[in-house]
Amino acid sequence: MTHPDVMRAGTFQLGDRTVNRLGYGAMQLAGPGVFGPPKDHDAAITVLREAVESGIDQIDTSDFYGPHVTNRLIREALHPYRGGLTIVTKVGARRGDDASWNPAQSPAELESAVHDNLRNLGLDVLDVVNFRAMGDPDGHGPAEGSIAPQFEALAKLREQGLIRHLGVSTITPAQLAEARGIAPVVCVQNLYNLAHREDEAMIDDLATDGIAYVPYFPLGGFSPLQSDSLSAVAQRLGVKPMQVALAWLLHRAPNILLIPGTSSVGHLRENIAAGGLKLPADALAELDGIGANAA
Repeated sequence: MTHPDVMRAGTFQLGDRTVNRLGYGAMQLAGPGVFGPPKDHDAAITVLREAVESGIDQIDTSDFYGPHVTNRLIREALHPYRGGLTIVTKVGARRGDDASWNPAQSPAELESAVHDNLRNLGLDVLDVVNFRAMGDPDGHGPAEGSIAPQFEALAKLREQGLIRHLGVSTITPAQLAEARGIAPVVCVQNLYNLAHREDEAMIDDLATDGIAYVPYFPLGGFSPLQSDSLSAVAQRLGVKPMQVALAWLLHRAPNILLIPGTSSVGHLRENIAAGGLKLPADALAELDGIGANAA
């Protein structure tokens, strides 16, 4: 049965699927630095199963998490998958033996990554595949440059029936336009949260076109969000700062889908509770000011 707070977060059309806006990101199930096995295998399985039992019906993953770790955990915990569950994965990188993040963006590498995801998830077709551009030197921000060869390679795999829908990640508006000229794009996954708002115009444009925007690091990622305003709002409302940060994203635009990650059942439940959190006007005004100050 879907948890009431998952329902309160609302739904959005992702390709041919109507999904709950509150999803789950599997990245943190891997070991430290998103490398190696989980510190607690049984806990990881429990988190995945509780997420789905709570009504979360979109899971974000990649075969380069671990590598292979999160996809194999998802398969172990959830296969055979219940109807309506949408698994979104991404390709475009590989992990080195030293846990480094390296580009893997040739057509052959992308095709190999798609087959890795299919095999490790136990699927015949992937629901959504995001092309992950490597972007700037730290890998978290976009950098200009054509992504046509990569997106054309994925579009061919879509035509072959291995992929239902395509998305893009860590891209610029120009790259988004280029991708949309090659094949339909159902979602964009970029860095965005209370303190990082470079994509404001893109989010609104995508909403107009009915395309999902999926912020990664919605809670700050490896450097959790820290803000006196965020803490003050949370204290007034009697909730956790991270719950306020998630609720703000849900309020920001109807096409934003959330994929907060955690390896803890307790944190999962806190994230779900954020779906039902209503922010009063004064809180929204104070939170909006965080981005203005960061800029």
